[in-house]
Amino acid sequence: MSDHYHEHDHAYMHEHGIAHSHGHVHENQKAVINRLARAIGHLEKVKRMVEEGYDCSDVLVQLAAVRSALDNTGKVILQDHMRHCIVDAVSAGDTESIDDLCQAIDKFMK
Repeated sequence: MSDHYHEHDHAYMHEHGIAHSHGHVHENQKAVINRLARAIGHLEKVKRMVEEGYDCSDVLVQLAAVRSALDNTGKVILQDHMRHCIVDAVSAGDTESIDDLCQAIDKFMK
């Protein structure tokens, strides 16, 4: 049995008729939540800085920290998805999940 916990919460049908879901809880869930909390903290700091009239350069540096935190969080989610969800989908013959991943990567990379 694998070390990760994989929970499904909204079902869809694979091409071969087996119900499967796409809600996920993996071993990195806590790390993702922590990273999101840090990004939220950075963003709240940006808002306070703007309200308090901080120098634009300082605000831009803080915005860069928000972007970096979000990008790194996305990487963790993408890695988990590829290691677990896509592996499961491929073994079940679900090519739609690969198409969905490609679309998600396209949107994430814009």
